Amino acid sequence: MGCGNGGLTGINNAIKPGARKVFCVKFGREMEGLDETPFEGHPLGQKIYENVSKEAWKMWVEHMKMLMNEYRLNLGTQEAQEFLLQQMEAYFFGEGAALPPDFVPPKAKG
Repeated sequence: MGCGNGGLTGINNAIKPGARKVFCVKFGREMEGLDETPFEGHPLGQKIYENVSKEAWKMWVEHMKMLMNEYRLNLGTQEAQEFLLQQMEAYFFGEGAALPPDFVPPKAKG
């Protein structure tokens, strides 16, 4: 029995047979698309569903966690939700999401 498909150590380039495909705006090539629309009913959610791969979405989730921690966001507030939507729009379809001014990336495990 194997130990999985490599986890987060690399990008899985294989598209599963029968999987939905998208031309990913982040990677610039055809890749496996998301299984469902994020933020059902929101225009950005539909745009992401049509243009973002599963791998790019995983990258966003990690980036979003960092933003939530660095800015100490309370997702119960409208302001925090709007901030994350703006960052998401920039991350996928704009100039890219900026890192917080005082952000220091964690050191790689040696």
